[in-house]
Amino acid sequence: MPARPHVSASMYKRMSSRDGTNSVDLEDDSEFLQDDMVQEYSDPPSRHSLPHVLVASIVSFLFGYHLGVVNEPLESISHDLGFNGNSLAEGLIVSTCLGGAFIGSLFSGWIADEFGRRRTFQLCALPMVIGAACSATTNNLAGMLVGRFIVGIGLGIGPPVASLYITEVSPPSVRGTYGSFIQISTCLGLLGALLIGILVKSVSGWWRICFWLSTIPATVLALAMIFCVESPHWLYKRGRNAEAEVEFQKLLGPANVRSAMAELLNSDRGDENDTVKISELIYGRHFRVVFIGSTLFALQQLSGINAIFYFSSSVFRSAGISSNLANTFVGIVNLFGSFVALLLMDILGRKVLLLWSFFGMAVSTVFQVIAAGLFSSTSGALYLSVGGMLMFVFSFAIGAGPVPGLLLSEIFPSRIRAKAMAFCMSVHWVFNFMVGLLFLRLLELMGPQLLYAMLGMFCLVGVAFVKRNVMETKGKTLQEIEIALLPQE
Repeated sequence: MPARPHVSASMYKRMSSRDGTNSVDLEDDSEFLQDDMVQEYSDPPSRHSLPHVLVASIVSFLFGYHLGVVNEPLESISHDLGFNGNSLAEGLIVSTCLGGAFIGSLFSGWIADEFGRRRTFQLCALPMVIGAACSATTNNLAGMLVGRFIVGIGLGIGPPVASLYITEVSPPSVRGTYGSFIQISTCLGLLGALLIGILVKSVSGWWRICFWLSTIPATVLALAMIFCVESPHWLYKRGRNAEAEVEFQKLLGPANVRSAMAELLNSDRGDENDTVKISELIYGRHFRVVFIGSTLFALQQLSGINAIFYFSSSVFRSAGISSNLANTFVGIVNLFGSFVALLLMDILGRKVLLLWSFFGMAVSTVFQVIAAGLFSSTSGALYLSVGGMLMFVFSFAIGAGPVPGLLLSEIFPSRIRAKAMAFCMSVHWVFNFMVGLLFLRLLELMGPQLLYAMLGMFCLVGVAFVKRNVMETKGKTLQEIEIALLPQE
């Protein structure tokens, strides 16, 4: 990575600390400036920030687990709780969690800015534990819906904070790679839920154990965050500059603290005290980046990917394929694609992966349409159906899955990052809710051919949108991205 250009002393200013801690004074610290002017910036070792990224990724594991936990057990849950055969009730089991996530996401940005990233992780773990316990112990549909809704609140708060936390603590050279951990953790959570659910048909009441198991990683997250760093970007916004230096030293090593603080000071526009209003996010100076982020999340969900994770068991059974075997392959392919994304994210870049991802999903829907037009009993239809679905999952995992969350946390300026992420994630949850609630009903009304053709069209729209609107952020600092995207005042 090329050396970062040095900034002259005139660009820095004395920062006052709101909490009484000593701030960084670059004008008076001649030794600081002298060292900074003669020392080339080097990429900090990733081993310092990696443990903190891994702990934050537990949120994504829980996200994936709770999205997949009702996939295989849904039939047993409906039988035990007395709504077997009611497709609307089955859809509500999925969609109620997403509704709770929508509510949680609305408050995510405010909580993250008010209490800090670490405390927000701990707060989001609490409803996940309470809601999972409620779902595990209920004896009726109402109790299950309440538990799923409470879990959803935690899921709505956590993922946006995970994306911005990982972006803020990661060195630029590995930010894409670390961002891929979010998708990998989500895949591991989904795969774990699918594998654990296999026993649901052989062990009575096993679906309750599936919910209880989710409380373990949620508890680990809350406890492990005690030992993780706070985001230096958040500390700096709160005027706690000395603490930000300490956290940078833990993340980047002593040699890179000065360069990191210099970048923070250089990017300051003096408006970090202002309250961010919703009106700023939906029109005006920040409209473009928020529009890009919201549209990417909407297209991600309209591709139909989560319908596969929610209802793949039902779809595979209708095709005469063992749901256990098929779901296992879905989880493995999803995980494999995520590892491919991890390897390529900082090599090919975000935009290239997004383009090929949406294009690959569009091609795979063609296979699904062809398969649906053949007799379901033919071997060719089965191969096309399963192959097309696995290709769809792989294509999603290399781009449309991991890139939007990472890209958004990169393109949003520090001042609006938390609240803009929360706003865009609320769009994500609205469309996720719609897909979860309506997919099975649309499949019944429209038939597989027309439904998959519609999903393919959304994927092609995604290709066109990415090509026209998304910039490449690979290897750029957050300050460089902000300057490129935002009109200067």
